[in-house]
Amino acid sequence: MIHENIKTGILDALKAKDEPRLRTLRSLTAAMTNEVVAKKRKPDEFLTDDEALAVLKRAANQRKDSIQQFEAAGRNELAVPEKEELAIIEAFLPAQMSREDVEKVVKAKMAEMGVTDTSKAGQLTGAVMKELKGKADGGDVKAVVDALLT
Repeated sequence: MIHENIKTGILDALKAKDEPRLRTLRSLTAAMTNEVVAKKRKPDEFLTDDEALAVLKRAANQRKDSIQQFEAAGRNELAVPEKEELAIIEAFLPAQMSREDVEKVVKAKMAEMGVTDTSKAGQLTGAVMKELKGKADGGDVKAVVDALLT
């Protein structure tokens, strides 16, 4: 289980004196504990892998946004730790599909749903995201859908 692996990873990071990894795993554990509590379960319970993946994706997106904001403001020294944390988080996420693979799935779903114009782009994007279940970035899927429908 992802949640358990992250908790045990804290001990390994402590022993290795790996500060960035320790900081990241602690923040992920806190986010996962918050998610457990939000689901009205006991704080010492573990999330399912799907629930843990949702928390990891949220954390990764937060880091990406922070990196983008820091770089836009010219604060590269603040972007560096965020990039380190993002790399650690991405190690727990499943490998993301390439844009070409996403395009194949989108084309197949377009034919299946009979979508030919932008009026149903949102429905198509939603259907593709549901089918891929986190194997592809939502931004990539939206970009592919937009490109194919225009």
